[in-house]
Amino acid sequence: MNVPKLIKLFVLSVLMVAVASACQAEQVEVTRVVTEQVEVTRVVTETIEVEGEMVEVTRIVEGEAEETDEGEAETESTLERARQEGVIRVGFANENPYAFARPDGTLSGEAVEVARAVFQALGIAEMEGVLTQFGSLIPGLQAGRFDVITAGMYITPTRCEEVLFADPEYSVGEALIVEAGNPHDLHSYEDIAANPDVTVGTGAGYLEYDYMVAAGVSEDQIVTFPDDPSGVAGLQAGQIDAWTGTRPTLLITLQTTDDPNLELAEPFEQPVVDGEPVISYGGAAFRFEDFEFREAFNEELQNLKDSGELLDLIGQFEGFDEGSLPGDVTAEDICPDAYADLE
Repeated sequence: MNVPKLIKLFVLSVLMVAVASACQAEQVEVTRVVTEQVEVTRVVTETIEVEGEMVEVTRIVEGEAEETDEGEAETESTLERARQEGVIRVGFANENPYAFARPDGTLSGEAVEVARAVFQALGIAEMEGVLTQFGSLIPGLQAGRFDVITAGMYITPTRCEEVLFADPEYSVGEALIVEAGNPHDLHSYEDIAANPDVTVGTGAGYLEYDYMVAAGVSEDQIVTFPDDPSGVAGLQAGQIDAWTGTRPTLLITLQTTDDPNLELAEPFEQPVVDGEPVISYGGAAFRFEDFEFREAFNEELQNLKDSGELLDLIGQFEGFDEGSLPGDVTAEDICPDAYADLE
């Protein structure tokens, strides 16, 4: 009787049972078992919300990752892949002037043109746009539907908990579209709060909702719409008394609508939060695991600021001028708590 051989067979069978048991607990399918290495195919399924619907996202990971000297898994980064393929997928919400599709299908807008210049400097020649409702941009990024959000999204502490923003590429204030003559005499969010009969619309997921609540506007007075065109249509139909958003967006919206019965409420007092007038900053957003990508983006963005090219890029679009430049403000300045331990 060959005792060593039996012992080896016994050890191998115990190993196979142990691996199979562990795989059943973690939904791992074993494809090959050897005495020195286990090669597996892992199927990981997550349920996330994308564009208002719950979607199952499945990732398949084959084999065991090689380890670096530090013991960390060595994988190809998003930046490396984009450079190799020459294309980057970007999420946008079709909001003019930040990011929108032209009639010929090409992407443009303040955020798009800034991102395009940065990506080209990084060796990424092409941008592939993924149209997404604004409120679904962050879930879409997290789900891997695209690699970067280039929608002029405001950088806020709440959003910084979910995504990794690049440094701001612009600063901007708020505005209000009303009926010609401004019959309700609205010049601030406080004016809306003081008149409970007034209703105001804004986009789903827009930060203006929070600004109005902070100014004392009742949630019962606020009506959300999918986007600016549908909100202005609601204003024209008498469903709301005013529509609010960023000044550049509303200027473009008025030009596109070309309705003499609508106008900007002038002057308009900027909202105040925690005792300070709100100045909003916008920028591109990345997944937290793409820290290297975000840092490379920031470096090229700073080059655009230093050369003056940033003003040329954003100045092509209505509502952006020298006063819209972000100065030396960084994403860490806006979100010190969320980004305190970035590395």
